[in-house]
Order: sequence, then C-alpha cells, then structure tokens
Amino acid sequence: MDWDKLRVFHAVAEAGSFTHAGEVLNLSQSAVSRQISGLEDSLHVALFHRHARGLKLTEQGELLFRTAHDVFAKLAMAEARIAENRERPEGPLKINTTVAFGSVWLTSRIKEFIELYPDVEVSLALADNELDLSMREADVAIRMQPPTQPDLIQRPLMRLHYHLYASNEYIQEMGMPATVQDLDGHRLVVYGKDANPPAADLNWVLHIGRDDLPRQPVLQVNSIYGIFRAVQSGLGIAAMPDYMSREVGNLVRVLPEIDGPAVECFFVYPEELRDTMRINVLRDFLINKIKLEQF
Repeated sequence: MDWDKLRVFHAVAEAGSFTHAGEVLNLSQSAVSRQISGLEDSLHVALFHRHARGLKLTEQGELLFRTAHDVFAKLAMAEARIAENRERPEGPLKINTTVAFGSVWLTSRIKEFIELYPDVEVSLALADNELDLSMREADVAIRMQPPTQPDLIQRPLMRLHYHLYASNEYIQEMGMPATVQDLDGHRLVVYGKDANPPAADLNWVLHIGRDDLPRQPVLQVNSIYGIFRAVQSGLGIAAMPDYMSREVGNLVRVLPEIDGPAVECFFVYPEELRDTMRINVLRDFLINKIKLEQF
C-alpha cells in the first residue's frame, strides 16, 4: 500500500471532500482525486460514495480509515517522543562498563545522576567483555580501551593511572618496602595468563628492578576487580588504578615514586544516539565528576 496515497486518503476522510483535503495538503483537487482513484484501483474496492453533497466512506473505507487513523496517531506520538528525547532527558539508558569500574566507582555516583534526572530509566550492565552497542545490547559504554567498531562515537573521558597498593593490615604484617628490590620479599598479586588487561604491561611489578628472572606472584587473577578484593583482604601488593584506593579507606600506596602505565578511558555510544538528551546529560555528568575528582 502506497503511503502517500494512504496519507491523502486519511486527509480526505477527515475533511469530507477533495477540496478541503487539498487545502490541508497543499494539493489541487484533481491531484487529490487521482491519488484516491489510484488507491481504490490498487485495492480493487471503492473507498468513498461520491454524491452531490460530498463524500461518504464505504464499509471498506471505514475499515481502512480506522486503521489508518490508528497508524497516523501512533506515528504522531512517536514523533513527539523523539522530539522530547532531543529536548529533555527521559527513557531507558543502559550503561555498559567493566565489573571493576562499575562496582567500585560508578555505582556509588549513579544515585546523584538518578536524582538529577528521574525520568531516565538507568540500568547497569557490568561485564569485562564488550557489549555490542550497534546491536543495542547497551546504549552507552565506558571502556578502558578505544572501541574497534567503526560506527561508534568515542570521547576520551579520563586517564586511569596505575600505582602499587597494599592494605594497612598487610603493611603491618610484612612491613613497607623501601626500595624496588624489597619487592623480592613481598607477596605480589597480578593478572593471570588468561586475563585481558587494558594495557600491555600491567604485570610490571614482577620484573621492575630485576635483570634476571621475574618475581613469582602469590596469586594470579583474571580481572582487576579480583585483584582489588585480594589486596583489600591483606593478601599482598598489586598494581591498581588510583580510583580504587580513593574509594576505600584501608589501602596505602607502596613505593609512591614509581609510576605504572596509564590507561585511557572512553565514553562510547552509537552515531544514531548523537543528539539524544539522556546520552548527553550522562556524558556531561561524568565529565564534571571526573574534573572534580581530578583523575
């Protein structure tokens, strides 16, 4: 069914005449008549009774009008909703990020965002594997490495700086290392071989200050969140991003003069959501939070 002809039919049925419908549509009476005749020919039915006093819908015309009216009403509602989404933040917002960043940093700040934007329906999808944004598995992602998909918008969000940390309990038990060489006598927690860390050399604590074989770790973990929890428990020393220490009170920085690698963090979303208000306000909220916390 031709949508242009259906639009003309809907206007004629509401106006009750070709002339009045033509005025609404900015078409001539003959153009409107041709569109209606073409629609009737394609459906093989008469849609209007034509008489001197005007037009009256046939039984088939009434059925088509009710259906067309529902369709155009829903389209108008969808158009209004789309316009609202561009003008004020509302609707579902599914955020994908890593288990560590989501659990340790983001969840404790999302309450303020929800209070600022109560019409945004927030859900968090925490996973160390990337969800496919182009397939709408999530609306937006905070990622620890640049996205590989070409159709995504990416905005640098912050740099995560890695340093060595241990718990207060561990330092009381094992003492504070004074030099890099002192790490030889300490328990070290690192990424395991099956892990997929965001930077190439996050196990640098095993070989820094050594010319021969690397140090042997006490534990290997396949995620930074697992490393964080192990260090919190007092198991040993590990390289972790600084934000983790700021979120808890029992971690201390070890060998503070030593800087580990930095990891770029990105705010990522599909091109089709570029002008969506709920995406824009989340981006601005995160940027302001990060500035205040001086990442």
